[in-house]
Amino acid sequence: MKDTFYITSPIYYPNDVPHIGHAYNAVAVDLIARYHRLRGERVFHLTGTDEHGLKLQRAAESAGMDPKRWVDEMEPRWREVWARLDIAYDDYIRTTEARHSAAVVKLLQAVHDNGRDDIYLGSYEGLYCVPCELYYTEADLVDGTCPIHRRPVERMSEENYFFRLSAYTDRLLERYTSDPDAIQPEVRRNEVLSLIRGGLQDFSISRTSFSWGVPLPWDPEHVTYVWFDALTNYITAAGYADDPDAFARTWPADIHLIGKDIVRQHAVYWPAMLMAGSVEPPKQVWAHGFLTVGGQKMSKTNATGIHPFQLIDEFGVDAYRYYFMREIQFGQDGNFSWESMVERHTADLANGLGNLASRVLAMLESSFDGAVPAPTVDGAAADLPKVVAERVRRVDELMLRVALSQAIGAVWEIVGRANQYLVEKQPWRMAKDEARREELGSVLYAAAETLRVLAVLISPIMPSASERLWQQLGIPEPLSSVRLPEAGSWGGLRPGTVTKRAGSLFPRLDG
Repeated sequence: MKDTFYITSPIYYPNDVPHIGHAYNAVAVDLIARYHRLRGERVFHLTGTDEHGLKLQRAAESAGMDPKRWVDEMEPRWREVWARLDIAYDDYIRTTEARHSAAVVKLLQAVHDNGRDDIYLGSYEGLYCVPCELYYTEADLVDGTCPIHRRPVERMSEENYFFRLSAYTDRLLERYTSDPDAIQPEVRRNEVLSLIRGGLQDFSISRTSFSWGVPLPWDPEHVTYVWFDALTNYITAAGYADDPDAFARTWPADIHLIGKDIVRQHAVYWPAMLMAGSVEPPKQVWAHGFLTVGGQKMSKTNATGIHPFQLIDEFGVDAYRYYFMREIQFGQDGNFSWESMVERHTADLANGLGNLASRVLAMLESSFDGAVPAPTVDGAAADLPKVVAERVRRVDELMLRVALSQAIGAVWEIVGRANQYLVEKQPWRMAKDEARREELGSVLYAAAETLRVLAVLISPIMPSASERLWQQLGIPEPLSSVRLPEAGSWGGLRPGTVTKRAGSLFPRLDG
């Protein structure tokens, strides 16, 4: 019986090093996975690398290497980036692993043997884009080039095995009309419905023009076409070929989080393949927009392929993760600029949350030797408990809808209200009047309790900063052990807790 929240990133081609477009997806998946863990759910977060296909074979050849050596040298560079970005995946799959080949063979054989002739041998001649690993028609092209990569396509002709995608038109339409959440956001669902209604073409699932891949079990002269191979990774890691108990607990995936350029493969090819193999389709495909630099999609050829380390070294990992999830409306295209990242860091982090924590911890230290006072004055907290409760509920609602930017914005509404509260109460003036000491203690308790809740809420997006704030608040329980909704309820900070003021959570940028 399924009891696991299962979320996947796409698996990435290690034909080059990662750029911030790849990291955008990785951080989003990690944010969602961490939030569901915070809710007390059992979570399985999968990522990995797609290491077969013509694109990888050509990249290896151009470097004078065999494909396996090439991917073995390139793949660790991806893990290195995910480590620096605090990506807490539960499994990392490489499509060159034996467990994956076994799953591909099992699914292929299941489709081949289903009694409906869903796989057949035929010849194909068409226009092929190597980076997409897709055939296009003349009508698909833009000025004679691939509509995604804007580069020339190649005319290819060879004998292939085909998957009878056209036979699944009605089943796919029924699925997406009966369950609108199966593809999100709505604009992508509408695109997919239009594509299906326009008529689905059978697609090639094998190649004989190259050898780097999984041989077809019934005809080893043919190598499995990269999409049939790559997409199967999602069930490989869940235990499809070797662990039926784990598979029952994990599959179907709750969310495949992808870029909009591969929605056709994930929302049309993949569910049809699974239906043909008598496997349940994923619950949801969520396709976000492109991340651009100067209005252009990430690309090595147009010099916009910024490596994440360039930004992490300048801003820190927490600011990096925060910026991309907050600045860009999740689901839409968004443009990165250095200037906007500086502005977010300064306004939201240094002057916002960082300043709030510094002021509260400094006043606790100077007025109460760092110990959290008891809240004894009724009404001293003003509307903070209500604001916190409403935003905790709102964040949960938004995160479950994958409205990531809005959810983080709701957290920052607490930050804004807490800073405003301090301006209204002016505890620095109360500290000069011994007669107002009880009131001062109640005000600082309310501010410190707000910081406790904020540490919990920011933990999925800024795990390192949240841990530092938690430690400064002196709370003995590990942050990793707390769970929502309990941890978001007002009054969790125990009076007498000794805070430990340290350096700024978000140091101001030089210059």
